[in-house]
Amino acid sequence: MDRLTLGLLSAGHFSVDLSQGAVPAMLPFFIRDRHLSYAAAAGLVLAQTVSSSVLQPLFGQLTDRRPAPWLLPAGVAVAGAGLGAAALMPTYGLIWLAIAISGIGVAAYHPEGARYASYASGNRRATGMSVFSVGGNVGFAAGPVLATPVFLLLGLRGGWVVGLVPVAVAVALALALPRVEALQAAATAPAARAREGADQWGAFLRLTGVLLTRSVLFYGLNTFIPLYWIGVFGQPPGAAGVALATLLIVGAVGTLIGGRLADRFPRPTVVAIAVALTVPLLLLLLAMPGPLAANVVLVPLALVLYVPTSLMVVMGQEYLPGRVGTASGVTLGLAVSVGGVVTPVLGFVADQAGLRTALLLLVLVPAIATPLAFSLPRRPR
Repeated sequence: MDRLTLGLLSAGHFSVDLSQGAVPAMLPFFIRDRHLSYAAAAGLVLAQTVSSSVLQPLFGQLTDRRPAPWLLPAGVAVAGAGLGAAALMPTYGLIWLAIAISGIGVAAYHPEGARYASYASGNRRATGMSVFSVGGNVGFAAGPVLATPVFLLLGLRGGWVVGLVPVAVAVALALALPRVEALQAAATAPAARAREGADQWGAFLRLTGVLLTRSVLFYGLNTFIPLYWIGVFGQPPGAAGVALATLLIVGAVGTLIGGRLADRFPRPTVVAIAVALTVPLLLLLLAMPGPLAANVVLVPLALVLYVPTSLMVVMGQEYLPGRVGTASGVTLGLAVSVGGVVTPVLGFVADQAGLRTALLLLVLVPAIATPLAFSLPRRPR
């Protein structure tokens, strides 16, 4: 395992997801200072989601034909520069364009970042990919944590300061490009390629189905856990925030544990067991009478929810060894974003039938995914 390169790639993942996570924190300031409507503010999130998620498989296909390690520093730099420029733009159209360009940088980074993280991981691909994935998890959570104090102290026009973090990481990645390219040469040698085998599209499509269902569950829990604490348990917003923080922090630990487990046990088995355990744990959470007991159950639920995170990226690459970029783009981008589209439907159900009913519907998601997960084949080593 090339720890230095893997650390830099994880820092790049942190930076592009920081650029994504900072956008929601900017919306109140855009509404106040640029007099945007709520619909217009939501349009900025849509611009980022479409450009960063939908374009990822396209970048993956392009880099499968011709690997482009220069996209690593370029993607991080564009993501940060677009975010900083959005804070300075005077009109809605220009703000929208800057955020969309930032999303393009995010889309450009993820497929190549996952490809070279796999190369840097050596024989411990699951562990290496878990380190790469945690960089993104932490970056997304750090976005509002870093951006909000900056906007409060410096105002919206000081938002360019947040963009300096990705730009600095982009410089470090640019300096490390010769080292990164050497990893590619070793991993794509004829002998290494011969060991990978043929593409398994059937297995990859079933894996994508598991990813889609997990995305719905992930977005659903992130959205409705705080609302459940407030609406069902009668807790203040601070307690709801603690519950969400528990989900995210324990989830990051679960991602690392998943990588360790999958380097010791078959990856499909680890994924299938984690998906299956989600069903009883979610039902147990809904059976809890109060917030204290629910917080206790939230810990193992977060662990099993996040354990498959990095494993499914690695498995996608193993199922499509001839199209690693495409596999990375789908598993990191397109499949993950579907949950954000379904979440408003769950919100409608919650409005009509209550929060508990909406979360009960979420139980069906891992129940559907479990047989798919158990059908995933092992990749010959």
